[in-house]
Amino acid sequence: MNVPTRMKALLQKHDGYATEHSGVVLEAMAPYLEQGEIALPQPGEGQLLIKVSLAAVNPSDVMFVKGLYGQPRQKGRPPGFEGVGEVVAAGPDKESQALIGKRVAFATGRSGSGSWAEYAIADARAVIPVIDQLRDEDAAAFIVNPLTALAMFDLVREEGAKSFILSAAASQLCKLMMRAARDEGFRPIALVRRDDDGHLAEAGAAHVLNVTAPDFEARLAAVLKEEKPRVFLDAVTGKMAGQVFNAMGRGARWVIYGRMDSGDTVIPEPGQLIFMGKRIEGFWLTEWMGVTPTDRKAVVVMEAQKRFADGRWQTDVTAIVPLAEAMDRLPQELEKPDGKVFVAP
Repeated sequence: MNVPTRMKALLQKHDGYATEHSGVVLEAMAPYLEQGEIALPQPGEGQLLIKVSLAAVNPSDVMFVKGLYGQPRQKGRPPGFEGVGEVVAAGPDKESQALIGKRVAFATGRSGSGSWAEYAIADARAVIPVIDQLRDEDAAAFIVNPLTALAMFDLVREEGAKSFILSAAASQLCKLMMRAARDEGFRPIALVRRDDDGHLAEAGAAHVLNVTAPDFEARLAAVLKEEKPRVFLDAVTGKMAGQVFNAMGRGARWVIYGRMDSGDTVIPEPGQLIFMGKRIEGFWLTEWMGVTPTDRKAVVVMEAQKRFADGRWQTDVTAIVPLAEAMDRLPQELEKPDGKVFVAP
């Protein structure tokens, strides 16, 4: 394949981190990104150059471009943490060279060359050759959500209780996790911000609670008494999350993997951490990938691919936005609920 010397991309306008929290909504592109053209990045040892077919837009991407993620921005470089594409060049090592020509799901990590571009750089160890049965829409969003879903479901299994709680339960990630849980007889308790029309029950939720409803606290108390969940998987934080954790029973485990609520997160009764054995911890897929044994990661990756291939999982698509239209369209597409937005170079 003939590879050009330059490429089109969405480019970051800032370095480092933001000095103020601007919320989790991408209200406009222009404060953070611009359309541009830059020199094609070159893969080094252990790296791959990937011609991007489709790139995912995740909440973590939005936090990153706004300077609110745990990784610094690089001015003039493309954002975008994951996508799917063909490996067109590689570093000199044999392991990387062997992947040339392969269709792969990839994570860009800290390469400084994100997926919201015509080409991206990824470490060879951060790509997954995908089976033919996977659609590009599934493969482009294969790493962040599916692997997080299965990795966090492992935490639920560790605790033994058949019920667990999820905030932001209408998200693609939570729907994947609930479907996996349902298959094994687990009973997810889904927390959402509007009344559900049945989609979450169809996805596997045993209970769906609207956190904005006047009777939320009473309904939560009744469900907790009935189900006795041990794990709270939380992408929101804020006052509501503190209330949920406070209402849970002895030995509750609060796992935080996002911060959609930028307000203060209050622990109503810290003494519960001492006298009730409750725990608060974080989950970051990057850390999980680094510490999980290779054989376990291989099992999780294959399980995720099989779920997409046989139809147990499917990525709900809101929009596929051409790269040339992304500056105008991305914010409005991201406002739509429940589905995934992609950028297509």
